[in-house]
Amino acid sequence: MSDLVTGDAVVLGLRPARVPSRALAIVLDLVVYITGYVILSVGLTFATASLDDAAQAAVAVAGFLLLLVGVPIAVETLSHGRSLGKLACGLRVVRDDGGPIRFRHALVRGAMGVVELIMTFGAVACIASLVSARGRRLGDVFAGTLVIRERVPGTRVMPVPPPPPWLAGRFSGLDLSAVPDGLWLAIRQYLTRMNQLDPQVGAAMAARLADDLVSRTGAPPPTGVPAAAFLMAVVHERQSRDAARAFAPVPPHASGPGPAAMPGAMPAAVPVPVTNPVPAPAPVTAPPAAPATAPRAGGFAPPA
Repeated sequence: MSDLVTGDAVVLGLRPARVPSRALAIVLDLVVYITGYVILSVGLTFATASLDDAAQAAVAVAGFLLLLVGVPIAVETLSHGRSLGKLACGLRVVRDDGGPIRFRHALVRGAMGVVELIMTFGAVACIASLVSARGRRLGDVFAGTLVIRERVPGTRVMPVPPPPPWLAGRFSGLDLSAVPDGLWLAIRQYLTRMNQLDPQVGAAMAARLADDLVSRTGAPPPTGVPAAAFLMAVVHERQSRDAARAFAPVPPHASGPGPAAMPGAMPAAVPVPVTNPVPAPAPVTAPPAAPATAPRAGGFAPPA
């Protein structure tokens, strides 16, 4: 996995292609290009039979540059880094920041490919790809590009283990609004893989994550609660809140133009038009509205 940072400071997790898949894609491309070059050469041979040797040599060089250099550059430019071989192998050429390549990137890669792939039969490209940490050949280094894998096998999402029953609902009063998404992701990754870690390493990671979470919420866990169990309970509380917000029924008056009625308040009287005016009766005092109940406090109280 390669962490590339875009211009918007977004980290992209890209999988660089390795030498076997890149070599197979290059072989497929060369088979197509060489087949087209042979067919074109045969046609040019019959078409230039009446010319002298110098003219035939010039036409042959032009055909070589057109098919083995110009066509790959045009294909990568128009397809945004997906040639026939790369499309078959699930690969793609992108810039260092993860964006699509342009003509200048394809031009540098194609010009260097003549030396790396054709003149040295791919030896220079293989050595450069093996030495590079991201499997880049010299054309990729000079062009500022990277060959990545587009078809990545899907990974099964591991569920977060549930907290102990005696901790369920214990942290319903925590304020989780200040916890960043990066910390939630780190906690989730730890909880789904904590059984694969060394016990001492896992305990140290749990304690560090629990300290970060406590500093964000401002409420330390109760005494005697392990750090891993504390993380499970807090993540379960966040998932419960998200599920409650997602599946909460919408009240009928929520979309009305007027303000929402308070609990226990009497509905407002609707004026009825009167055709024959009569003396107004004595005002009738409405019964006092029931006082609104105060919200129930959370179930978690930090220790003194």
